[in-house]
Amino acid sequence: MRGVVQRVLEARVRVDGEVVGEIGHGILLLVGVKQGDGPADVQYVADKAANLRIFPDADGRMEVSGLDAGAEVLVVSQFTLWGDARKGRRPSYVQAAGGGEAEQLYEQVAGRLRGLGLKVATGRFGADMHIEMTAYGPVTILLDSEKQF
Repeated sequence: MRGVVQRVLEARVRVDGEVVGEIGHGILLLVGVKQGDGPADVQYVADKAANLRIFPDADGRMEVSGLDAGAEVLVVSQFTLWGDARKGRRPSYVQAAGGGEAEQLYEQVAGRLRGLGLKVATGRFGADMHIEMTAYGPVTILLDSEKQF
């Protein structure tokens, strides 16, 4: 499972012009599910995103986690994180999990973040989403559950 963590001042997702998920100060978490991902991958991405110390302390150093900062999280599914562009000009997405499997694990990531006590909003799985965000920093961190050791 891959995740892209972006520190934001605000973020929202629109589908057909309607806001379906919106947060203030916090984290925009893009999640890409790979075939064969499971509960350990969900735990890794959710826990790492929640506990990354990417928010400033009183001295302006990135020493405060999302959990400690009271961050909100907007979780958006993004199968293109598994795009392989090594050959040709059209990325291949053969490693990305299929819709049913991916949606279930994506929802589990959001659920785990809620279980940690974070306020979580989501996009709409499988929809053509328009994402608006105001980056803060900017700070962008890549997570990959295959590379955790």
